[in-house]
This record gives sequence, structure tokens and C-alpha cells, in this order.
Amino acid sequence: MSTWSDTEVTAAPLTETQAQTPPAVRGTRLTLGRASLGRPGAPVLADVDLDVAPGEILTVVGPSGCGKSTLLRTLSGLLTPLAGEITQDESPLTGPSAERALIFQEDALLPWRSLRANVELPLAIRGLSRTERRAQAESWLGRVGLADHTRHLPHRVSGGQRQRAQLARALAGAPRAVLMDEPFGALDAQTRAGMQDLLVEVLQGTGATVVFVTHDVDEALFLGDRVALLGNGRLTAVRDVPRPRDRTAHDDPARVALRRDVLSSLGT
Repeated sequence: MSTWSDTEVTAAPLTETQAQTPPAVRGTRLTLGRASLGRPGAPVLADVDLDVAPGEILTVVGPSGCGKSTLLRTLSGLLTPLAGEITQDESPLTGPSAERALIFQEDALLPWRSLRANVELPLAIRGLSRTERRAQAESWLGRVGLADHTRHLPHRVSGGQRQRAQLARALAGAPRAVLMDEPFGALDAQTRAGMQDLLVEVLQGTGATVVFVTHDVDEALFLGDRVALLGNGRLTAVRDVPRPRDRTAHDDPARVALRRDVLSSLGT
């Protein structure tokens, strides 16, 4: 898979307009109870019991084809459980909702709209005026380091910048949960690390619950408050991750032990 290079991942200083802070949201609780997931006649995961707490970052890791994307699509409401139940704040989750934003690895920006116009889309759905939409869109783009690119079309910016714009668009809708399907998988290592730092920084204060799917164990351990392990058609374990986040703490005994445990559980 091709990669893009984008080393400028530090957010630019915000102008007075961009410094307007949209209100934080209340994170939502997402729960699966003895749920079997997949499509009719093609189950992928069985007997999944999982409780994602409001405001936490849960990372999901496992080998290719283990059901990570199926789990995410079920939490988004795009797929219905084959058995068991799925709830949001103890109410049945019955379909897609603006309260749950979904971000894919693939570029989903509308190519004929500027970055700002893309970010304005969920704000229009929320019924904000044109002036409010523009101010909040510029605020979010400023947060993710794109203050100088608001009028650019997606094809005029790098892959990392497009992913930042997708993150801004998702958060502009004030979702209570953000569901991310390997969003940094096609980025080069340096850009990927910068995007991870940016994601943590931008999420602070939003209150949103995050479920982040990845095949990269180190990414899962850096981002997650907990990490869920999938394999052999099951949710095999959920592990707490030591904090605080420290990219340099390679020799921390607790982190080393957890990484070894995760890799062993995944059979790698």
C-alpha cells in the first residue's frame, strides 16, 4: 500500500476566530452483550461481551480478517448483530446516528468541496447558520493544523492533511462517539506518529468516546486507555494500558509486559 509523507503535524497557533471552542459533549456508553457479529450466513465474531465506558479510548487490535472492522460497523449501526444485543447508554442501538461518527482509512472527503466546506457539512446538519458554520469549521481546521489550507480542495493537500481534515469534520458534528477504522494505516511512520499525538491532543476536552481499530500493537498501546484483542472469531481479552502516555517509555516494565502479553495473545 502506498504511503504519503506529511511532516508538518503540529497545529498552527489559532487566530481569535479559530480559538472559539465548540462545547464539549458527553461521551456515550457502548455495550455488546453475547453478540454474534457479521452478515447473515457469514458470522465473524461470536459471543462478544464488551462495555466501552463514556469518554474512554478503546483500541481494538487483531490480525487481518479477525472482525475488527465488523465490530466497528456494528457499533456504528451499519450492521445489525446476528444474535445478542448492542446498546448505547442502555438503549437499543438500531441504526446509524450522528451521535456516532465513523472515520475510515480511505479518503472520504468530497473532492469538489474545499476542506472548510467539507467540515461544514455536519454543522449544516446540526442547523447552524452560515456564519456559525464557517467559524466552527475554521476553528476545527485550526486545531488540526490546517489553518492555512481551509480553501484548498482535497487533492491539493497531502494524505496526512486529508486525514486531519476528516478528523476535523468528524469532531465538528459533536459526536458522542468516534469510531475509527485504521485511519492512519496508509501514512508513513513519521506522519503516523504525529497523527497519533494530534488525535490525543484534539480529543482532550471533547468528552467523546473513541473506538480505534488498528493492526499495529504499538499504536494500540499508545492511544488506548484499554486495548481489546480479537482472534479466532472471539474477543479474547481486554487489557488496561499503563498511563501516562509516554512514547519514550520503551523500558517501562509494565508496558513491556503488556506488549509481550498482547503479542503472545495475538500469536505473533
